[in-house]
Amino acid sequence: MNTIDFNRHPCFNAKVKGQYGRVHLPVAPKCNIQCNFCNRKYDCVNESRPGVTSTILTPEQALYYMGKVLEKEPRISVAGIAGPGDPFANAEETLETMRLIRNKYPDTILCLASNGMELAPHVEELAEIGVSHVTVTVNGVDPAVTEKVYSWVRDGKVIYRGRQGAELLLARQLHAIEKLKQHNITVKINTIMIPGINDHHVIEVAKAMKELGADLFNCMAMLPNADTVFENVPEPSKEVMKETRNEAEKHLPQMRHCTRCRADAVGLLTDDKTDELRGCLSACASLPKHSEAKRPYVAVTTQEGVLVNQHLGEATRFQIWGQDEEGGYKLIEERQAPSAGGGNQRWLNISRILSDCQAILVSDLGDGPKEALNKRGLKRSP
Repeated sequence: MNTIDFNRHPCFNAKVKGQYGRVHLPVAPKCNIQCNFCNRKYDCVNESRPGVTSTILTPEQALYYMGKVLEKEPRISVAGIAGPGDPFANAEETLETMRLIRNKYPDTILCLASNGMELAPHVEELAEIGVSHVTVTVNGVDPAVTEKVYSWVRDGKVIYRGRQGAELLLARQLHAIEKLKQHNITVKINTIMIPGINDHHVIEVAKAMKELGADLFNCMAMLPNADTVFENVPEPSKEVMKETRNEAEKHLPQMRHCTRCRADAVGLLTDDKTDELRGCLSACASLPKHSEAKRPYVAVTTQEGVLVNQHLGEATRFQIWGQDEEGGYKLIEERQAPSAGGGNQRWLNISRILSDCQAILVSDLGDGPKEALNKRGLKRSP
């Protein structure tokens, strides 16, 4: 992997907000919590706030869109996923998108924004892909406070409400942040300040996040949204926000240049291109899900490097082949296979590792992995 200049992230480094930009790839429509201030009308083009987008992309469409964005705005240094739901309520799509972008654009900074509910199990893979920046929204560190912020929290197929849901979410958030820092991932904390709910508690959040090793704190004013529990709660004043940020800054550096980006935002923070590129985004959303043009390689399992003579279940590495200038094929690289065992998770991991491959050549494989890989655009051959 190339050396990446992480100082080019405009959200984490205010000094470059007029030099470098970001693109948010809207591949995560589902969410696993319901905040009382959030109305995810993600097909709305007339609003500029987190949680809205004009369309949803598949990972392959997101990769193609990334290329088109860079053609029009080469100053984009960051590719992020920030919804319109939560990236890890859509973990498969999120991780595949990150792998696709990393493989094709190795100099790009990768980042994610999550509520933290399902983040922790994926931290190792994020680190392996090279995701360097993660934002976690933490609206309180006391369930007595946060039970008022959320209508429900979903863990798998089970929905928790009230204090039970708040306790579960907080435990997951703290564990996720701890794991992120163990893997040297830069962590920003977003806290939505809600008058009468958690406005008295924001500094306690900053203190707790400092103890966990968080790097940056973004105190955001809640904006009332129609058809939500908090639609009649007023937005906190600029004076109160300034005072709160100044106090929180005693514990963590403050982000003061947040533009409250949409889930499909693109451009510089000082020169937004979201409206300009909306047509391009919609066009990319209509592309076929899988395309050989976006999967230029073929993976091969081999025992000695000459013959296709290895069962997929026994593979410890994959040879990656691509076309050369004369129309033939050449060896591009070798990639490590996931460890044996793990059932369906192994086939998921293989599909992510080979997300830029259109086919895999193996001596044999079972029906389960064949179906799992085929669903993700990876065909078995011969």
